[in-house]
Amino acid sequence: MLLDTVKTLCALSGPSSYERPVRDYLKVRADAAGAACRIDGMGNLICEKKGAKAAPGKLMLAAHTDEVGLIVKRITDEGYVKFACLGGIDRRVLIGKPVFLGNGRVPGVIGLKAIHLTTAEERKKVPKLEELFIDIGAKNRKEAEKLTHLGDFAVFSDSITEYGDGFIKAKAIDDRIGCAVMLELLEQDLPMDVTFVFTVQEEVGTRGAFGAAFSVTPEIALVLETTTAADTPTTYLHRRVCYPGKGPVVSYMDGGTVFDRGLYDLLGELAEENRIPWQTKEYISGGNDARAIQRSKAGVRTAVISAAVRYLHSPSSVASIGDFEHIEMLALRFIEAVAAGRA
Repeated sequence: MLLDTVKTLCALSGPSSYERPVRDYLKVRADAAGAACRIDGMGNLICEKKGAKAAPGKLMLAAHTDEVGLIVKRITDEGYVKFACLGGIDRRVLIGKPVFLGNGRVPGVIGLKAIHLTTAEERKKVPKLEELFIDIGAKNRKEAEKLTHLGDFAVFSDSITEYGDGFIKAKAIDDRIGCAVMLELLEQDLPMDVTFVFTVQEEVGTRGAFGAAFSVTPEIALVLETTTAADTPTTYLHRRVCYPGKGPVVSYMDGGTVFDRGLYDLLGELAEENRIPWQTKEYISGGNDARAIQRSKAGVRTAVISAAVRYLHSPSSVASIGDFEHIEMLALRFIEAVAAGRA
């Protein structure tokens, strides 16, 4: 079931360059589904799934396995952990958040100087990253070094909650939803050969997708992603981008890519033909693996389907469960359309 797969993937730890737990889970299921899998030098998982129609290299689907996180850069004499961000994280969402460090899942909490000790001027400003630290309950550096080390990673707490009218809250929905949809598709009988690429290090500059696209050399690529939903009370209407619960987001352009016009139109037609609710971005922003894939070698015709997600890159991303199911439906219709020569 798609939702169960999403939950399982969101609970795994996999910040940029530490994606192995996510990749290992995906590979076990891809192998069981009969896909021919390999891992390239960057750590991308590339799965070739045979379909009813032979079409090697024709179509590639891509989703990134990494999530935003933190990396340990210093341990203080007092035993506190100083860190840098892996990916774009708003400092305002960090204060007081529980985290887990490393494969041993050492619990910690992100701390800051107590409000009682701050000046009136300090309380007007967002603290700098250098002022924050992770408290892991160590008495000194020696104790802390038994639990973590320089270069170790940290991720947000993996608490997952369903609430409201079909909504889910979790870390790493970006882009475990894309991975989950691809996995569910890979386990089906497909109308043509499809290459599924689970990329690494998207959050730090779409690094994995670049090498994967050069390796696979597809003619057409469909990226399954998330995108910012800013449908909140403090956001001007013209900047709300898209809305959870109103269907898959099919973008014509974002901050890194102008998408193939024919594929964009085709996705809209397929949604209308199959009565799948869909929307497009009302504000141009963001970027994803598409920018690296589109520009590889002689160029790749590229399209994207995204889930509208509130509070991206935070411990509590929020999305609509119904959108997940519609993304899977639209992606399958797209594969069928490519197999039928409509692209």
